[in-house]
Amino acid sequence: MSSSVQSTRRVLLAAGFALAGATLAGQALAQSGEPIKLGLVTALSGQSALAGESITRGMQIAIDEINAKGGLLGGRKLELVRRDDEANPAKGVIAARELIYREKVAVVFGGLDTPVSMAIVPLINQEKVPFMGPWAAGTGITKNGAETNYAFRVSAVDEIVDVGMLAYAQKTFKAAKPGLILVNNPWGESNEKGLKAAMAAKGVVPAGVEKFEANDVDMVPQLTRLKAAGADTLFMVGNVGPSAQVVKSLERMGWKVPVVSHWGPAGGRFTELAGPTAKEVHFVQTYSFFGKQGPVGERVVKAMMAKYPNVKTPADITPAVGVANAYDATHLAALAIQAAGSTQGEAVRQGFYKIERYEGLIKTYTKPFTPTVHDAVTSDDYVWAQFIDNRIVPVGTTN
Repeated sequence: MSSSVQSTRRVLLAAGFALAGATLAGQALAQSGEPIKLGLVTALSGQSALAGESITRGMQIAIDEINAKGGLLGGRKLELVRRDDEANPAKGVIAARELIYREKVAVVFGGLDTPVSMAIVPLINQEKVPFMGPWAAGTGITKNGAETNYAFRVSAVDEIVDVGMLAYAQKTFKAAKPGLILVNNPWGESNEKGLKAAMAAKGVVPAGVEKFEANDVDMVPQLTRLKAAGADTLFMVGNVGPSAQVVKSLERMGWKVPVVSHWGPAGGRFTELAGPTAKEVHFVQTYSFFGKQGPVGERVVKAMMAKYPNVKTPADITPAVGVANAYDATHLAALAIQAAGSTQGEAVRQGFYKIERYEGLIKTYTKPFTPTVHDAVTSDDYVWAQFIDNRIVPVGTTN
């Protein structure tokens, strides 16, 4: 081979390597500049749309803070991508698939409804994409039996809430024979199991267990049976619409019985739908913006008022749990991604276990997740609340 041909080959090879290097560098630069997407599947329409909006706002405030500090993984900004599940499990799975396969989200955030989240969890475990729950409380969401579990949560957990509901009813209303009135779906089943276990542990025998469908408008027959059985308190589990119908049915019956509820009434237009006796229902929350706030609370209130024109005071941040849970959950997910050094699913899952400390809105989290604990909120983090003048306030608060 002539020296001129060899020289030409060397030039071409050098040019090829240079081009390949430039291409790889360009790809790396593009990758470093691409946004990291967080997906949200929640109810954005219907009676619970207010809850879906509160989750959105909590996530967006956290995302704004993270992006203002330079983003993650060398300057990549976070981006929120939402899908409406319409409180329908089948639609929720379709939405989650779209977020995973088309949008390539790093983490799927679940929304309001336990049945929807329960339907999505097998998919995320199969596809190895981390899931973060900022609202749905079904115990089986995180305790799902998967050997490699990708579901995490910053929210209430039914089996813990159920113990709290019994303790609160006994302390506040001297409950001795509670009656259960529950939605007939996986969320209701989760709480039936949890409430029965909590009562059995305390030697309490329920007056009875009654179920209702999510679209029922008359619960008088079920409530009449509980009244006849001697129920002195009602444990209620249901989302906004049916919970309001329980309250209206009680009013029609003229039965003034204490109602201790899971947090379903907080998810939307409860006072509008339930009427004047809505204020009698006591329900669990994970956070309240009423009263003196810590530094994180003050910062979030200020950011909410600046970003959303309809937020004039802390009372306008409602439901507070949606904002607070989603805010903390987003920051914890970001810390997991940063600890992973990647958006790859398994690495991010391991990243959750590497979080040492985070000063959040609900509390300061210390090692919030371990391979056996995927719920960051504990029984010590709950607040009991009621509606006063259409505002969710801690029980006993009048201003």
